[in-house]
Amino acid sequence: MSHECSDVQPSDFGFGRDEALLREQARKFLHEHASLRKLRQLTGDHDAVYTRGELPAFDRAVWRHCVELGWTALAIPEECGGIGAKMVAVAALVEEVGRRALPSPLIATLIATYVLRGAATDAAKTWLGRVADGTTISLAFGDRAGSWEADATEVSAERQGNELVLDGTAWFVQDAFKVDTFLVAARAAEGICLVAVSKTAPGVSVERDHIFDLTRDQAHATFSRTRVSAADLLALPSQGLQTLHAAWPSMLTIVSADLVGTSEWQLQTTVEYAKARKQFERTIGSFQAVKHPLVDAMMQIDQARSLLYNAACAIDVEPGRSEIAARMAKSAASDAAVFASSRSVQLHGGIGFTWECDVHVFFKRNQHNAALYGDGVHQRRKLANALIGPMTSVSNANSA
Repeated sequence: MSHECSDVQPSDFGFGRDEALLREQARKFLHEHASLRKLRQLTGDHDAVYTRGELPAFDRAVWRHCVELGWTALAIPEECGGIGAKMVAVAALVEEVGRRALPSPLIATLIATYVLRGAATDAAKTWLGRVADGTTISLAFGDRAGSWEADATEVSAERQGNELVLDGTAWFVQDAFKVDTFLVAARAAEGICLVAVSKTAPGVSVERDHIFDLTRDQAHATFSRTRVSAADLLALPSQGLQTLHAAWPSMLTIVSADLVGTSEWQLQTTVEYAKARKQFERTIGSFQAVKHPLVDAMMQIDQARSLLYNAACAIDVEPGRSEIAARMAKSAASDAAVFASSRSVQLHGGIGFTWECDVHVFFKRNQHNAALYGDGVHQRRKLANALIGPMTSVSNANSA
């Protein structure tokens, strides 16, 4: 199967008037309600988070406005009470959210939404309706070793009558303390099933992980004889792995959009600093040692953005090539984020290494996202396996 771009894709990635209006609405709303000053208020007490173990804060009033604007319903089909927007619209929204490093459960909920869509069961459709009404949900399926392969889940499911009983731990759950519900991948006798579990259900305990990103939280959720009713069985054991695999392109694209937005903020902020900061009676932006890294960052971010919307458009019109496109986008966005983050701190000079410098907040969000669901190296390894076959096969063919 060819993985080259097809004539099926529109030249503008399908980004039309509705998508432009959504982006402009999001940009205006976030400018008014998610200022850099407010972000620093929410993330400023780093000692409370790192030393005393307090949870990073987020503005619940702003989050209620996000729900009222329909952001959580954006990816939900109309028949389930949502808006049914295209993936390019979701990518545009998330890019603006990343540009403001907005602390919220939006990213986690959008990712879980695409898994629910893929399940396509009556129970999943019911939960999509709840998400459209404001219920927040996060995917819980990673193992202790950091594998994002769903069949590596450490949560087991035992059938007892019409219920399932869960035992085990799901690791690296994103924004676990901001959401209401976990979408859990659990291993049953017949395979991997997907279930919805309330965070407050009996037998559920959530323990915070220590991460450096102050705009979100991460945790591991442990289930001890936690009972799940048949109404909350979202995908049967015969469907769970397939459902998660089908959602991978959307998951990677959403994280890539956040990376691109955050990286763009770092670039623009550093450019403005370079125009104002003087050294040797000249602005530092006039020095080649400053200009060249900024141009390199711009080129990497633009490349990542192009691949991002290529992936989003593939999800909308060419699902058969969406995983390849999404892995390309995540690879480029992760690498661009790491480069832009390091240069933003370095080019701010001595102030760049202090807590008082705003780039720290965006730096840490980018570093977290770059690794989430696999960094650039991981994505390129997956791409190589998909396009040319496992490396062991290549080695054996060369030796022959």
